[in-house]
Amino acid sequence: MLRLQSLSSPLTTQNPKLHLNLSPTKRTALKLNPNINTKTSLFVVKCQQRFTTNSSSPNNSSFASQTPPAAGAFPTRFFVGHSIYKGKAALTVEPRAPEFTPLDSGAFKISKDGFVLLQFAPAAGVRQYDWSRKQVFSLSVTEIGSLVCLGKKESCEFFHDPFKGKSEEGKVRKVLKVEPLPDGSGHFFNLSVQNKLLNVDDSIYIPVTRAEYTVLISAFNFILPYLLGWHAFANSIKPEETSLVNSANPRYGGDFEWSR
Repeated sequence: MLRLQSLSSPLTTQNPKLHLNLSPTKRTALKLNPNINTKTSLFVVKCQQRFTTNSSSPNNSSFASQTPPAAGAFPTRFFVGHSIYKGKAALTVEPRAPEFTPLDSGAFKISKDGFVLLQFAPAAGVRQYDWSRKQVFSLSVTEIGSLVCLGKKESCEFFHDPFKGKSEEGKVRKVLKVEPLPDGSGHFFNLSVQNKLLNVDDSIYIPVTRAEYTVLISAFNFILPYLLGWHAFANSIKPEETSLVNSANPRYGGDFEWSR
């Protein structure tokens, strides 16, 4: 787009591919061309070029999406989370995207489900928290399901050994308990960590009100399909390709039940 405009602003020099600005001031004009008629109006020539980026819109995210990008695309990264602050501790909840493995065919296959990371930090003062002493616990999709269906008077408990199946098995134990508050107004989140490798024996608990718990459950319900990678599959569906695959592959059998 080429635009002519009369201006009286000072001369600015920018990238000629993006913007060319010639000043109408007499002093600058005389420097550029001593023979120029200073009574003649000068014009600004602006060359504007629009750029478009192949950034994908947020699919979830909280989060930093690891959805397999299209060829030549540069996915935009988003970091999200939700925090609950109380007198003795703070709790931060953050989703983590699933991981995909490329196949020889050019397609992608999910190799690891996403999860939700819980971070507990003890209080260090009034409205201050010591995040250097934080303890973390990763909720799997099944554990998230347990929290989603947890009743007002019900409790659940999760046990993690990060080194299970390895030589350090049993040296780090993490137990997360979610129990109802005595007055029925919410739940206690209590994380206990025993780390023999670092000589740590810590326990951090935080009360979560019914309203705060409802917010968490709503976020969990929303993010679960994304943690399973189903959004990537949904975004890749093309009706014409699906019909071709079903017809060409007799072993597919996806619509066998409906063809009777």
